Amino acid sequence: MPPVIHSLLETDLYKFTMWQAMLHRHPRTQAQYRFVCRNPEGFNLGALLPQVERELDALCGLCFTKPELAYLRSLRFISPDFVDFLRIFKFQRDFIRAWAEGEELHIVAEGPQVHVMGFEIYVLAIVSELHYRRFDAEPALAEGRRRLHDKIARLQALEAGPRRRHPFEMFDFGIRRRFSGTWHREVVDRFRQALPQYFKGTSNVFLAAELGLVPIGTMAHEYLQMYQAVGGVRLRDHQKAALEDWVQEYRGDLGTALTDVVGMRAFLADFDLYFAKLFDGLRHDSGDPVWWGELALAHYEKLRIDAHTKRLVFSDGLNVDKALALYHHFADRTQCGFGIGTNLTNDVGLAPLNIVMKLVHCNGQPVAKLSDSPGKTLVDDTTFLAYLRQVFDAPAP
Repeated sequence: MPPVIHSLLETDLYKFTMWQAMLHRHPRTQAQYRFVCRNPEGFNLGALLPQVERELDALCGLCFTKPELAYLRSLRFISPDFVDFLRIFKFQRDFIRAWAEGEELHIVAEGPQVHVMGFEIYVLAIVSELHYRRFDAEPALAEGRRRLHDKIARLQALEAGPRRRHPFEMFDFGIRRRFSGTWHREVVDRFRQALPQYFKGTSNVFLAAELGLVPIGTMAHEYLQMYQAVGGVRLRDHQKAALEDWVQEYRGDLGTALTDVVGMRAFLADFDLYFAKLFDGLRHDSGDPVWWGELALAHYEKLRIDAHTKRLVFSDGLNVDKALALYHHFADRTQCGFGIGTNLTNDVGLAPLNIVMKLVHCNGQPVAKLSDSPGKTLVDDTTFLAYLRQVFDAPAP
């Protein structure tokens, strides 16, 4: 079988945008990322270890090509010096190791953050595709195409409904837990052709370049988490420091802020008038989405900011029906966007893996995410987790 990853562009856009910011501001940061399967029962991912090792070897043999670098250079928010860095960049095999304990698969990437942070999306795509190669692809793809047809028909029916103040816009966020790379491309291409009025882009930079789509993404949890361990930044101030550095790096571009690193309420306490005016909107990734959206709109109202000029992006476990329900709830009050992942690229009738690869240590210190969904909280050090809850007045679930 060909390698799962054949181009270093085949990752989420926000890996590049965070990478650039970290390279410019914190290039000496050391980090550890850990792979976790949140639903391991019955999957026996440990059996994939020999194939995972081969895929990691192949990944570490890849370099950015001249056309790939030219594409990145064409994005106005990517700086020339970052492209020069990528020109000589290569993943180091010594920085990532994998092993199995029974049916459980372990993968840890550790080293300079600007050299290990990129592993995340590739590792998740590798493990997901290797797992699903164990199944008969033909019936799975047949079921996937049937469900894809139904999704497209469901969205086409939106045309017949009443007009809302703001349009429905959706994006593909499905690279990390997809059924396969070829299926991912088929799904994105079908949406691109069938629903150009609604389908506005993909987080997969390779597919964006190949299919002429807008690459979508700004920041992920690791970016804000890193500031929990940056020298000279108080833990209480880490969100403000991260947002300020982002503003200075991108000067008005990439203006969607992620809210759930220490919970929505704690985020809004730091998201004052200054940041609320500078950022175009907010991204939801945990907790009840209606509750979250109402909090966001109330915050904009309190700051006397017209919510119609802002955007709420929903990206937590969405499917088409959930996205449409949220759209109908909010579309007359603010702009909305919907990033759909697993339910777009791995809806083929097989049980999806719930896999992540998260930042757990930075500069020798633990970091954590206090998600608004308890099952998404991830930390190695429970003492630090308790301290983080105390600092941000976040009660235990």
